[in-house]
Amino acid sequence: METILNVKNVSKTYQGAGQTLTVLNDVNFSVEAGSTLSVVGPSGSGKTTLLGLCAGLDRSSKGSVELNNIRLDQLSEDERAQVRNRYVGFIFQNFQLLPTLTALENVMVPLELRGEKNVRARSMSLLDKVGLNNRMHHYPAQLSGGEQQRVSLARAFANSPRILFADEPTGNLDVETSDKVIKLLFELNQEAGTTLIIVTHNLELASQTKRIIKIKGGHLVADELN
Repeated sequence: METILNVKNVSKTYQGAGQTLTVLNDVNFSVEAGSTLSVVGPSGSGKTTLLGLCAGLDRSSKGSVELNNIRLDQLSEDERAQVRNRYVGFIFQNFQLLPTLTALENVMVPLELRGEKNVRARSMSLLDKVGLNNRMHHYPAQLSGGEQQRVSLARAFANSPRILFADEPTGNLDVETSDKVIKLLFELNQEAGTTLIIVTHNLELASQTKRIIKIKGGHLVADELN
């Protein structure tokens, strides 16, 4: 199987007030293309920091992160942004929609940045898949939390990413809405054949991925197949 993500000896430290804070310490794992993985652990364990390093949002203090055979730690910030735009999709706990754009326009953004064709038609099709064909021209403030997260799902899959990172995707949703979003996430992911990595406190959500990694105190303490 092809390896889409390879994390080798990764550590992340921050300097402040004359002290060194170690958030991640010597983390190692790899992920096969097309697989599903959850990263779980207590608050402050380093889960979101790890996700940011894997996605090229930040650079590790030590070690290397290889995404789609590209060494992210050797790239500039602009080069990492190009890699993200080409290969990566994101879903955030707080949705991260642009408030001045409609649902349709939010989904269109990553496609327009790539210079794709038929951007409007493709974006409308994705919003239809997530059940928002009648809400396309509404702004985020006019949508419920569940509707906003469905827009972010459509946006995340818009550029046909090789790998999708989801940071607490159900953290701001009630149980019923959360269940609907989770079902949509896995349906869209299976259809697209995308590698899916989820950071979550929701153990029910984690149990639906094929593999679970546990982080505690910045260390990888367990790596289990479901």
